[in-house]
Amino acid sequence: MANAPASIHPFDECASAEALADLRARLVATRWPDVPEVPGGVGWSPGADQGFLRDLVAHWIDGFDWPAAEAKLARLPRFRTEVGGLGIHFVHARGAATPSGRPALPLLLNHGWPDSFWRYSKVVGLLADPGAHGADPEDAFDVIVPDMPGFGYSDAPVGGPLDSRAVAALWAELLGRLGHDRFVTAGGDIGSHVSRYLALDFPDRVVAVHRMDAGLPVFGGAPSELSPAEQRWFEASAAWNQAEGAYGAMHRTKPQTAAAALNDSPVGLAAWIVEKLHAWSDGGVGAYTMDEILTNVTLYWLTGTIGSSMRMYSANAALPKEQLLRRVEVPSGFSIFHGDIVRPPREWIERTANAVRITEPARGGHFAPFEQPELYAQELRDFFRPFRGFRAG
Repeated sequence: MANAPASIHPFDECASAEALADLRARLVATRWPDVPEVPGGVGWSPGADQGFLRDLVAHWIDGFDWPAAEAKLARLPRFRTEVGGLGIHFVHARGAATPSGRPALPLLLNHGWPDSFWRYSKVVGLLADPGAHGADPEDAFDVIVPDMPGFGYSDAPVGGPLDSRAVAALWAELLGRLGHDRFVTAGGDIGSHVSRYLALDFPDRVVAVHRMDAGLPVFGGAPSELSPAEQRWFEASAAWNQAEGAYGAMHRTKPQTAAAALNDSPVGLAAWIVEKLHAWSDGGVGAYTMDEILTNVTLYWLTGTIGSSMRMYSANAALPKEQLLRRVEVPSGFSIFHGDIVRPPREWIERTANAVRITEPARGGHFAPFEQPELYAQELRDFFRPFRGFRAG
């Protein structure tokens, strides 16, 4: 990074041979649980499918090459700096020169759980240098992808987890340090909430915001004020939470109980993450190769961040209701992917944000930037194109 401030340093950490040997020994020594014997098998219904998990672990032991995966991630321009007293790891890919000479648009991408900068690793190049990938070179972005505190290679807060609003404030400081007084931002999952708070708390700096969901179904009025579609969405959200939300309740209330197990057992960690990749992706685990899944899981294992990442749920659960009820007035775009979970209706999106563009891509799920990188990148190019006229700081 030419002329970078002295407080920003290239990041080139590599896992030690000792850490990889310990991981392999733990995998080999796995004590597998029993599985109920029922006609046709239990599959994914009670949790991670053990047949798939056994195949994944066998590949982890004898087929997966972490140093090669690490080297692939290292091709991204990665850095560390201190923000708010925390060491923050981030990708910063400078946008390619545009034919018109117009500066690339600064774009902050916010990940969620259970992932890290991994979520956007396939789209960084597509967004920073669109001309090299068959897209309009005028759509180049300066791409910034931080690991949230307690995720990936960023430090975990010592005094307790930060909520999405606090992380948004850190990212506003980070973008200023990188020379971007004004910028656009996008995100999904927890990253959608971070993007929302950036737009709410820094509307003079956020030019436009793109999200893959419309937040939690929290409403301050009477149910009768909701449209029939909104009422159905609230009911569907409650039903989904009853059937699928046990992980979230654990994260919000007793994250350290789960962390004690998941931080000690790589197979337990894989089961916890893989089950969500399967349930939330368009096409289940078939949306990924085994190496792609294991890159995400191994990042969690080597950084020891499963506990700190889960604790963010408890911090977000403590946000006052009035914060959840605030309407985003910054121009907002939404891509509600076909395979995502509990998809909000247009009426709710327009109630909670100044929605200037809403699309429903036919492919992709909760991790669309990784599942369908070309499609996701085009969604961002199309939405942000009208906002490129401001003077980027």
